Amino acid sequence: MNSKEYTYYYFLGVGGIGMSALARYFNFKGARVLGYDRTPSELTHALQKEGIEVLFDQEVDAIPQIIRDNKDTTLVIYTPAIPANMPQFVYLQSLGYTCVKRAQVLGYICNNQSGIAISGTHGKTSVTTFTSHILYNSAQGCNAFLGGISKNFRSNYVFHPTSSHVVVEADEYDRSFHNLFPNTALVTSMDSDHLDIYGSHTAILDSFKKFISQIKPGGTFIYKKNLDVSESLDQLQDKGIRVYSYALQDIRADFYARSIQRQHNWYIIDLVTPFGDIEHIQCNLPGKVNIENMIAASAIALCNGVQASELVAALATLQGVERRLDVQVANNHVVYIDDYAHHPEELKACISSIKELYSNKKITGIFQPHLYSRTRDFAKEFGASLSLLDEVILLDIYAARELPIDGVTSTLIFDEITDTQKCIVSKQELLNYIEHNVPQVLITMGAGDIDRFVKPIGDLLKRITQ
Repeated sequence: MNSKEYTYYYFLGVGGIGMSALARYFNFKGARVLGYDRTPSELTHALQKEGIEVLFDQEVDAIPQIIRDNKDTTLVIYTPAIPANMPQFVYLQSLGYTCVKRAQVLGYICNNQSGIAISGTHGKTSVTTFTSHILYNSAQGCNAFLGGISKNFRSNYVFHPTSSHVVVEADEYDRSFHNLFPNTALVTSMDSDHLDIYGSHTAILDSFKKFISQIKPGGTFIYKKNLDVSESLDQLQDKGIRVYSYALQDIRADFYARSIQRQHNWYIIDLVTPFGDIEHIQCNLPGKVNIENMIAASAIALCNGVQASELVAALATLQGVERRLDVQVANNHVVYIDDYAHHPEELKACISSIKELYSNKKITGIFQPHLYSRTRDFAKEFGASLSLLDEVILLDIYAARELPIDGVTSTLIFDEITDTQKCIVSKQELLNYIEHNVPQVLITMGAGDIDRFVKPIGDLLKRITQ
């Protein structure tokens, strides 16, 4: 992408979480923004209310006339989730429209400002959102592109009229984060994932090394203490880059919690930092995984000029992210929490956090596997994580961008779950199953269309437990 300013922006896959944030960015700038998506959703409805035209027909005839009439001043932005043979995509390319991936556009925006990029195979959405909230509520301010909906901002895009800071979620899928050259970068984790793209864990590690190497000279690199980034650190020293580590309570790290005091479902922590200790920080979100993510966000904020008093005030008002340990129902009879977890390590972190909070209750989890390839590659690991539950309800695999793989079904995971009550239920039967098997603590987990059940499940549980 060059520096040319376009008048029209046409998004193929505008309803995606990353795509919609970019659409909002250009809409805020006063450009004419239009887009296609496969199906309506809460996000596409929100975009339409904000003045963005969204259509749901992929055929060439559905391309808006204003896009047809303005080829030279239109930028087509597409997501890797769009099939290469999608009719509109093929047509626009054949006519010579400028077509660029979402990651290239995000890179252009980030690289020309004070970019803060948060990456990792899990945890990055929460850290990105927490960081944005802290910076925005400080003298520094920030713009931000989030991989989830912030409960504070009620959006996945944060606009600030004067700040030069741009906080972005750096996605490792399809090597998208290689388009970023940030001033500050943080890595939360480098677990094996997206093997349909990378082929091996070694290739994933190499990809993260490249991302880390792209930090601008004089910048800052922050990483979780248990990660092996030794090869990268040698290269960073030559570029004058400051390096810090963070952890939950590992005293070898530069940022960690010296004490964690639980107050019902929230916490008070004392934070150790290289800039001095900060005491009595309130974290209103459930689970120690949120404390760790908060520490990571605090490290970024403090390294970018946020004062301790600003940090404490901002964290006291932090509401979290939709679909990240997101409490939907909590009464005397039932607790219902929704989470985006779709990788074995994410499931483990989610379930362990909830077990700590509700150790005396039966915990039931509904999990929708995401992708045939991920199910095939990590069936054993999924089984081990789900075995931490008292009861598991498995849904069928959500295919997303993939075609079915012969012999790969949710049964592969089902067979790996041990010493736990378990069943496979269809989406059509799910609400009826819950109504006749009312849980004490329920978690829904997955990255597919399980989010469409969150409100119906919440409404059902409120009704039957009143």
